[in-house]
Amino acid sequence: MMKTRLLTLLMVVLGIVLFESFYNTEDPPKDDAYIVIGWNDLGMHCANKDFSKIAVLPPYNNLIAQIIKVGSETSSPEILTTDYTITYEVPGNTYSVGKTNFWDYEEDLFGVTLPNNVGLTGAGLEGDMESNENYFKVDGIPLTPYTDANLIDEDPYQLALLSAYDNQNNLIATAEPVIPVSNEINCVSSGCHSSENNILYEHEDEGGFDPTDTPILCAECHSSNALGTPGTPGLESLSEVIHDKHADETNDCYKCHPGPNTQCHRGIMNTLGMTCQDCHGSVGQVAQSIANGREPWLEEPSCGATECHGPDYAEEEGKLFRQSKGHGGLYCSACHGSPHAIYPSSNERDNVQNIALQGYAGILQECTVCHGVAPSGAGPHGIFATEISEYSSDVQNTGIASIFPNPAKNKTTVRFSVENPGKVDIELISISGEIFMAPVKKRLAKGNYEVNINVNDIVPGVYLIILKTKNGTDQQKLIISR
Repeated sequence: MMKTRLLTLLMVVLGIVLFESFYNTEDPPKDDAYIVIGWNDLGMHCANKDFSKIAVLPPYNNLIAQIIKVGSETSSPEILTTDYTITYEVPGNTYSVGKTNFWDYEEDLFGVTLPNNVGLTGAGLEGDMESNENYFKVDGIPLTPYTDANLIDEDPYQLALLSAYDNQNNLIATAEPVIPVSNEINCVSSGCHSSENNILYEHEDEGGFDPTDTPILCAECHSSNALGTPGTPGLESLSEVIHDKHADETNDCYKCHPGPNTQCHRGIMNTLGMTCQDCHGSVGQVAQSIANGREPWLEEPSCGATECHGPDYAEEEGKLFRQSKGHGGLYCSACHGSPHAIYPSSNERDNVQNIALQGYAGILQECTVCHGVAPSGAGPHGIFATEISEYSSDVQNTGIASIFPNPAKNKTTVRFSVENPGKVDIELISISGEIFMAPVKKRLAKGNYEVNINVNDIVPGVYLIILKTKNGTDQQKLIISR
């Protein structure tokens, strides 16, 4: 009897297991051997909400992503595209028709008839990203800043959801980059134009222009590199004429590049006190640079300029930051974030992705995220994968506290102090000034730190360890022997 009951119980348990296994339709767990990194190309996309009179920009948002197979002690990381797919969606924002009247006027403005909730490139609010070289991209997502749950208040920094799949349709990694959009761009506001009709009738003396023939696309007459429109020959570009017209009225970029509520300049440069004008110049200077031949949207401030970060941080030749790739074929934005939202951002949502990847906000700088282990060679910008740790000390040190052992054969430890939070650079250079490595290039809080430096590959000789902090420069001699 006991054996019969045990056999019956075993068959019941086995049946439950088989039933659950057969009907379990949940996605398989994410494979930690892969990561996906995503970002927006500009840090903010603006669009009109009302298109009945004037149209400056349509609903049009972009996302870029890269899949990385994480390396190990015996393999290097790989950037993958073939046999992999990435889907995109914006949870909580599933439709745009009714949140804007764009689909009532797209034929008049752009000469196309679009299905509801489909943008100018054919992209919808969800779908597959397109594979290109070593990255994935989707252009023209017709997103609005209004979530399904709130049709009144703008939410300009919503999180997209990117899901990476292998060729067996197994989910291998996800990411949540910000997909920024604002309708705050508005010529009709306090202290500006009284109505859109008022703007149109300021053009009534222009030959062939009918201010009553609305809707009117500004870029139809005034060329726009953002929209790829050639404009009317002889007329200034939209960017030039707008900046020139308003140069004597305001130097507040947030009047148009939205806005006092959106405040899209939110990255670390803004946190450190820099303004739009520090990189782009005043409103008048922007207009003048275009009049002098600069192509708006296509020629913009450079990270590698000598007055900025210098040649070690330069973009690819002929390309902007948002177009450039660097270390291992990664886009600059994969580690640093989008323009105007360079990590760490003052907006918490911008930091979600890197917190998930490396455990804290800021530039993606933990080499193990992609390599799986700490690599021995130089990384991006000549930075080495060195371990920095705090140590306690009863002595109030300033600058470099010690280098031990010194002389060093294989490794040495540099102890140093940071008096004020800020960027810290440590370089190992020859007596003649040649830089051999930069074991530390990061922002650190006030405190005492130590970093282990591997000097195995450095030719024996006399060198200098140079520490650069917010408080100045310190240096000590290091002898490497064998």
